[in-house]
Amino acid sequence: MAVASAAPGSTFSKQLLFSLLVLILFCDACKKISLRVPSHLKAETLIGKVNLEECLKSPIHIVSSDPDFGILDDGSLYAKNDLTLSSKRKSFFVLLSDGQRQEQMEIELVQAAREKKAHKKRHTKDLGLKRSKRRWAPIPCSLMENSLGPFPQHIQQIQSDTAQNYTIFYSISGPGVDKEPLNLFYIDRDTGDMFCTRSIDREQYQQFSLYGYATTADGYAPEYPLPIVIVIEDDNDNTPYFETKLTTFSVPENCRAGTSVGQVTAIDNDEPDTLHTRLKYKILQQIPAHPKHFSIHPDTGVITTLAPLLDREHCDTYTLIMEVRDMGGQPFGLFSTGSVTISLLDENDNSPMFTETAYFAEVEENRIDVEILRMSIYDKDLPNTPHSKAVYTILQGNEKGNFKISTDPNTNEAVLCVVKPLNYEAQRQMVLQIGVLNEAQFSKASNSQTPTMCTTTVTVKIKDSDEGPECEPSVKVIQSKDNLPVGTEIFGYKAMDPDTRSSEGLRYTKIGDADNWFEINEMTGNLKTRKTLDRESKFVKNNQYNISVVARDADGRSCTGTLVVLLEDENDHPPQVEKDLTICRHDKEFAVLKPTDADGPDNGPPFQFILDNSASKLWTIESKDGKTAILRERSPLDYNYYSVPIEIKDRHGLGSKHMLSVRVCDCTTPSDCRMTVKDVRDAKMSNVILGKWAILAMVLGSALLLCIMFTCFCVTAKKTVKKCFPEDVAQQNLIVSNTEGPGEEVMEANIRLPTQTSNICDTSFSGQGIKTQQSFEMVKGGYTLESNKGGGHQTLESSKGVGQGVTDTGRYAYSDWHSFTQPRLGEESIRGHTLVKN
Repeated sequence: MAVASAAPGSTFSKQLLFSLLVLILFCDACKKISLRVPSHLKAETLIGKVNLEECLKSPIHIVSSDPDFGILDDGSLYAKNDLTLSSKRKSFFVLLSDGQRQEQMEIELVQAAREKKAHKKRHTKDLGLKRSKRRWAPIPCSLMENSLGPFPQHIQQIQSDTAQNYTIFYSISGPGVDKEPLNLFYIDRDTGDMFCTRSIDREQYQQFSLYGYATTADGYAPEYPLPIVIVIEDDNDNTPYFETKLTTFSVPENCRAGTSVGQVTAIDNDEPDTLHTRLKYKILQQIPAHPKHFSIHPDTGVITTLAPLLDREHCDTYTLIMEVRDMGGQPFGLFSTGSVTISLLDENDNSPMFTETAYFAEVEENRIDVEILRMSIYDKDLPNTPHSKAVYTILQGNEKGNFKISTDPNTNEAVLCVVKPLNYEAQRQMVLQIGVLNEAQFSKASNSQTPTMCTTTVTVKIKDSDEGPECEPSVKVIQSKDNLPVGTEIFGYKAMDPDTRSSEGLRYTKIGDADNWFEINEMTGNLKTRKTLDRESKFVKNNQYNISVVARDADGRSCTGTLVVLLEDENDHPPQVEKDLTICRHDKEFAVLKPTDADGPDNGPPFQFILDNSASKLWTIESKDGKTAILRERSPLDYNYYSVPIEIKDRHGLGSKHMLSVRVCDCTTPSDCRMTVKDVRDAKMSNVILGKWAILAMVLGSALLLCIMFTCFCVTAKKTVKKCFPEDVAQQNLIVSNTEGPGEEVMEANIRLPTQTSNICDTSFSGQGIKTQQSFEMVKGGYTLESNKGGGHQTLESSKGVGQGVTDTGRYAYSDWHSFTQPRLGEESIRGHTLVKN
């Protein structure tokens, strides 16, 4: 039971002792820290790092009591000056304060010395010696780069537990031993102490991976090879540097504050993500120094503008001397400098200005394509760029286009030229207003107004000169009626002597007359027609006929003018139409008439289409939109050629008669029709079959015709005065009645006389009879016989006052007709004749 009751008290005592030990260690850690350092310390050499939070959680003020040593916020201790420790130990304090309480930490510096161990003879045992047991395991190890020695410098010792029972020999291998770099490390074979023979550059070798071996004298290896990693600790031995020693940026002038100009970058070869590579940027100097225009971000190196006052015309280039420093920009950090050149890009913020406010020039009248003046400007913007290249404009005074202004590409001057002749008699002086701009648009600066156009005036004095005649206007228009007869005189072209303001002494010559319509009066310039003027001539374009005239003075100087004769349209052309038409039954059962009129639109359509009465029984015509007409058959006709008389009139009633030749064909398109006149006639005649009544009707009709002709001859022979039928005899019917009683009025025309080309009562043929071809229709006993002497279907066209006679080939002597008709007529006579108009 005693043992059991004592157990809880013993446990409590252990816990209490452990707590006191932790408290003592914590207090000791805050108050005193020992650091091993070499006897010689260079300025700004890092000697160690302490944990400040063990003493004070958030210290605000950290101060070293020794002026030769300094401490950073992260607890890094460094030497401020070159030191040589006179004693093996040196102590100083680090004072900490957070505003409420203060703490102090004691720092003890101990000179580093190589440990020495007594060599133990092999194969001997000291049974009285008590040693702590060591493990054969990897031991972490590090070396400071660029160590000052002394060399060889002790690194660490490796031992094997088997050394208690055996005589052990130690060896190592790997880079730095038997591989490059050779002979950097070696080990004492008896004690296991490892040494470094020279300083190491971390930027060349960051660590070394070695293997340690423990073997007995007879070569037995009681242990596995021991991996040994030697880490080279970084020393701030590399100065940061800019990637490019001279960097160039550009930024537009007048840009806003905060505009990014560019970013500079630097490189530090020390260990990344440490204080040795924490870089800070700073502008040391700006050239020119005032005013300050640029700033740099200390961490990123981005350069920005401070104010919108950059003016390229004041200063076009700035140079910045830059510094980059490691150790977070602390004074002991390594640094280097570089240059940044910033060029300002030009903006068109300055308007071009004339060097003078007014200019004067002289030019002789009638001169063209001559330079009379050059004007220069000045522009503050960058030369030979669109921001300074000038564009000149004549704002006022050049309404007639006598002047032209351009820019000389080499000098940027304005070049004023005369391109149309000036007249001294009309105007002796001209004032021009000239403006100038740049090729690029103006841009407004933040601290100024937008530039505007600069203007100046140019006074041009016109000098008088002895000049030739003037043809003003150069084109003269006169009006004339169409169909003006030959020999008619019209006004011509008149030139003028500018000195006398008259046309006296000038001579005129015609140099252009396409169809030789006119002759010109040399003294007056008037024209006389040599041909009848015709608006529809091919030489007339848009109702205009042009004549070119040259006027010369006594000295041979001349000018040329154009006379335009504007012809008024006269309705002197009737409509014309294509006379050959084809009706294809398989396509459409009509033909389209498309008349044309050579006169103008005022004397053209709408057209009137009038079908002759002789054709109205077989055909109909229908007008469409006043410009075309459709010709149709009243009823289907045989395939044949048909003559259709028609009259077409324009809107004012001027027309002409046309005889259309219409071909009715069994086809789809007119080009497919193979019908000829001869074939149709043969086919038509072969289809006629005469019966006995038809033959009798033909005989009686012929006898009646002879009687009528004989009666007319007798009546004409007895009278000395010529008796004629009315003018419209072509439209009358002659009805013969062989009855005793008076004749009845015939209501329907049974006999149709053709239109004749000569007077049927004309006796100028001296007894030769009537030499016209006639067509009759006779009705008897319900039969109708169409009789044409000589056969065929014939139609005559009649024009008033003009005749065409076709000689009847079937003439007979009077005795023949008498013997033929006497037995049939007996004593009967013609009781009456009736003329009825259609």
